[in-house]
Amino acid sequence: MSEPADIAAMTFEQALAELEAIVGKLESGQAPLEDSIRMYERGAALKAHCETRLEAARLRVEKIVMGADGTPGAEPAEFN
Repeated sequence: MSEPADIAAMTFEQALAELEAIVGKLESGQAPLEDSIRMYERGAALKAHCETRLEAARLRVEKIVMGADGTPGAEPAEFN
């Protein structure tokens, strides 16, 4: 299942900001059930998009890491 085109075009930061807004609305418990379900579905798509963007960034970092002796190399990137 592919993500909606508007989500696919988002940067990580845009998707994360919208996901945070959705979580806030859902936590408030003020949205009607149908709206909550739609928000939850969109939130799941945004979460998946963020995870994909993070994995792509991790792989890019691993490709550009230089070894201690100055030679290019790949090391696992750690994000804490």
